[in-house]
Amino acid sequence: MNSSSRRHFLSAAGLAAALPIHAEAAAERILFDGRTLQGWHAVPRLPMPRHPGAPQPSKDSEAYKRALSSRGRWQVRDGAITGGQEPPASGLGGYLLTDETFGDFELSIDANPDWGVDTGVMVRSTSLGSQGFQIHVDHRTMGSIGTFYGNGIGGFRARQFAFLPKRDAQGKVIGLEPADVPAAESSKLARAAAPRAFFDSWRFGQWNTLTIRVAGNPPRITTFINGVKLAELDGVTLKADNYDAQAVAHLLGACGHIGVEVHNSGGADPLAQERWLPNAVCRWKNIRIRSL
Repeated sequence: MNSSSRRHFLSAAGLAAALPIHAEAAAERILFDGRTLQGWHAVPRLPMPRHPGAPQPSKDSEAYKRALSSRGRWQVRDGAITGGQEPPASGLGGYLLTDETFGDFELSIDANPDWGVDTGVMVRSTSLGSQGFQIHVDHRTMGSIGTFYGNGIGGFRARQFAFLPKRDAQGKVIGLEPADVPAAESSKLARAAAPRAFFDSWRFGQWNTLTIRVAGNPPRITTFINGVKLAELDGVTLKADNYDAQAVAHLLGACGHIGVEVHNSGGADPLAQERWLPNAVCRWKNIRIRSL
């Protein structure tokens, strides 16, 4: 084994042991039938308090009213859910949530994002969509995948790596290059694979399987990319500005919706339109869940 492999969270010999563990008695369920959005519903991406107890945004503000005008564009194409802004390039996002709520589970979901989308998988989400733990699928400049963000529960970012686009001679994005992140972000993780683990396992421009294990209240969340263990966040011991484990447990409860996101873009956002490029989409399929 070379030195890079030794630094991975998983060794080749230990991969099978570290793969998600299925409770023998738990039956896997399919959450997306490949044809319709039955069992799912869309909600607007509304402004939210940054953390429990923070001031509520004004419902009379133009930003709030504008956010109400769209729930994102969610369609089924070629057996996959596609999510994009509605109207395209409008800067307006939304969430697609499960009708049901779930407690402790293992979720498997295949993702194929265009370059230039800021999306993710929400777990323990409230009915508003934008309150809960988000697993990043930020496929854009200085993004990361399989790491964590606290939507409406402190605004924390917990990740051990980021990436920049790798371009060909014509400027087309053809892959990802590693980028460093502040130590304050990586220190929020309970465990983390070396960044190389992601870059060795992620298949740019192809389908990739994201597996997410969620257990406890607040939850401990573990992520895998194509079977490689990537990161763990402990919602009980997490230390972050404006994060209060007890308040989060009360707000979210032991069960919540699962969702996927289309982010807003433009306006005062530092990334402007780069947050979600015009006409870009993310695709999702093979969504399966097993209770723990």
